[in-house]
Amino acid sequence: MPDPWLHLALAPGVGNTSLIRLLTAFGSPEAVLASGRSALAAHLSKAQSDALLAEPDAAQLEAAHAWLGQPGNSLMTLADADYPKTLLEIPDPPVVLYCKGRRNLLSRPSLGIVGSRNATPQGVRDAEAFAQALSDAGLTIVSGLALGIDAAAHRGGLAGAGSSVAVIGTGLDRIYPASNKPLAHQLAENGLIVSEFALGTSPLPGHFPRRNRLISGLSRGVLVVEAAPNSGSLITARVATEQGREVFAIPGSIHSPLSRGCHALIKQGAKLVESAADILDELAWQQRLTPPQLPENRPDLVLDALDGAPTTLDTLAQRTGLTLDALSAKLLALELDGRIASLPGGRYQKIH
Repeated sequence: MPDPWLHLALAPGVGNTSLIRLLTAFGSPEAVLASGRSALAAHLSKAQSDALLAEPDAAQLEAAHAWLGQPGNSLMTLADADYPKTLLEIPDPPVVLYCKGRRNLLSRPSLGIVGSRNATPQGVRDAEAFAQALSDAGLTIVSGLALGIDAAAHRGGLAGAGSSVAVIGTGLDRIYPASNKPLAHQLAENGLIVSEFALGTSPLPGHFPRRNRLISGLSRGVLVVEAAPNSGSLITARVATEQGREVFAIPGSIHSPLSRGCHALIKQGAKLVESAADILDELAWQQRLTPPQLPENRPDLVLDALDGAPTTLDTLAQRTGLTLDALSAKLLALELDGRIASLPGGRYQKIH
């Protein structure tokens, strides 16, 4: 007989909410599977009862066992001692999680970082810099392995001490989008990839809102870096609020469509942040913040950190990882060369 948890997870048409209801009523997967059709009828449709009482698909079961036999792969269940307590706080915790990598990261304090798939270069830089700084402060960075902001957040998290967790909307044997496969390999080796979806599951649209509830559910708060008004990142932020998590947003230009989602969140009560330190202060995080370690002699380091909008000295220090003294010296040299302009209020802007 297959593992009873795997038997439940592979029953077609029996979703997570139904499984939670069954486990609440019967107490264990063994008890659920040992119950008769009449007992199940109080909780499931006839088709669901039939699916649950039937033997799992042999090919699917064999594939799952083969996958679980590979190093670093495991199935986490609600009964496991290391099941993350943060997920037990949400209304619909996943009955099982397929895990690839360091599953102990799920028990560490985390922060979610999400944003646009079509991010600007500045948004990508901000996401990576914030993620690395927060990771170096001891927070694990959680995101969804999408293009743009998600990928940048994972890179920053992996570069720091806290590492990174990717929650995906497919089976763990399918990486979506395919262009993120190299990043997924890094996460499998040095971080963690998790999914509540069975192996072989395709990237269907309805899966991603379910993934989003886990990104926020695992996290103490969620940072939105760039988001259009109809962005899926705003769904994550809304769910985070419903789950009692903090929501943070980075402001941007009033002329950029990718700033409007963040500005809407700020109007609704999200915390406006300009540096990783703002987030750590809001979370009352006590561990020491280590800024991103970028070589001071990298060509155009400061110019790369400047976008079209006027930028403060503190923001530049956050983006570059330079000390204020080193940064001020570089800014002065660039200003004398006519490459940047010094503006009122201690702000700087690149001259195109």
